[in-house]
Order: sequence, then structure tokens, then C-alpha cells
Amino acid sequence: MDLLSGKGIVKRFGSLQVLHGVDITIRRGEALGVVGPNGAGKTTLFGVLAGTLPATEGVVHFEGQDISAWTAATRCRHGIARTHQVPRPFLGMSVLENTLVAAQHGAALRGAAAVKQAQDALDRVGLGALAARPTATLGLLDRKRLELARTLATRPTVLLLDEIGGGLTEGELHLLVDLIGTLCDDGLTIVWIEHVLHALLRVIDRLVCMDAGGVLAEGAPNEVMANPLVMSAYLGGVAA
Repeated sequence: MDLLSGKGIVKRFGSLQVLHGVDITIRRGEALGVVGPNGAGKTTLFGVLAGTLPATEGVVHFEGQDISAWTAATRCRHGIARTHQVPRPFLGMSVLENTLVAAQHGAALRGAAAVKQAQDALDRVGLGALAARPTATLGLLDRKRLELARTLATRPTVLLLDEIGGGLTEGELHLLVDLIGTLCDDGLTIVWIEHVLHALLRVIDRLVCMDAGGVLAEGAPNEVMANPLVMSAYLGGVAA
């Protein structure tokens, strides 16, 4: 069953058109990868799906309902959560306090229920023992884990991951991919933009390649990566 979809998505910033009638469908329970060269429109598409950017044209559906007019906060409360390429924690708060904000505002929880949700999310990503630590002291891998924990604290149905592997060492990336794999095994629907292809291909069920604001190819990961148009798109630019 389709969980989240965009139909005919166009996004313009003034005279600059970034998305050109994109159609994308995310099926419940799948892990969908999104690749493409720099400037392909991948992060802009995430913004439209998550509600942080309004579509110029087109519609977004979630669980069969048109949510095009919903704010990002409303979409989050209904189960659409996203990470960002650069983690955005509240540096003046502890690790637990960061996750607690997500539980309170993203999942509308209060009191002990919010604290438990926040702590459970930290435990799930391996940060449970660091709950009291000041967030500003965390290294990049743990900030990435905290970014994941904050999304999980909102009780998402679908998780949009935007280049969460960027900047990590190979060993750190391996740990993060294993963590994302466990989330997939638990049945969470995941859409993942990533330029580190070998990491992405370890997790995903299906792959979409974007180029110049449109969908160039989609299907089984190995078939998409072997597509001459996809190979040309990558050879013609820097992967992102």
C-alpha cells in the first residue's frame, strides 16, 4: 500500500524552477533510496514531502489523504519525520532534553510519557548512557545518532533521511548503516538520500535516481545503477 506520495510536484524559487513535475511513491514498510548529482532537487523534494517547503504545483498524499496544505508541524504529528544533512541539535541542552523536545512537540506527549519516549529513542540509537551529557560535547557520529533519536521520539510512520552518512569515517558509517538497518527490520518506512552508494545499497529495497529536477529512473537498485542514463548523470557531475 502507498504510504506517502507526491504527484506532479513543481517547485519554483522565483524564476528558478528546481522540481519539474516529480512523481514519487513510497510504499509502507519499504526502504527507498534517492540518488542523483548535485542540483538534482533531492533535498527540495524532501522539503515538499515534509512540509517545510510548499509545492508550487502538485499534491502530496499521506495514507490516502491530501496533505498538501498541512504544515510541517502537522505532518510531523501525523508521522512524517525528517533529518537534515547537518545535525541541528540544541547545543545548550543535554542529549535527553533535545530528545524530550521532540517527544513533546512532535508526538504531543507530556510528563512521564514524554520522558519515557525520549529515553526509549536514545536507547534505540545507542545513546541511552549519554542522556545527561551536554549535547555540545558530542562528536559527529553521536550527533547523527541524536538526530535520528529526535525523529524517532516523534513516533514516525515514515522517516526521511537526508545524507545522514555525510562526513563520517568508514567505520562510523558502518555503525550508522547497521542502525538504520535495524529500523528497517522493525518495519519503519524509510526514504534515504545518500551519496555514499555502497552504504545506501546495503539497506534499500528500491532506488530512485533524480536529475535536473525530475525522476530519471526507478526500480531495483542494481538495475537503476546499471541504467545508461543514470551512469551518464553521475559521470557528468558530482554525486550527491
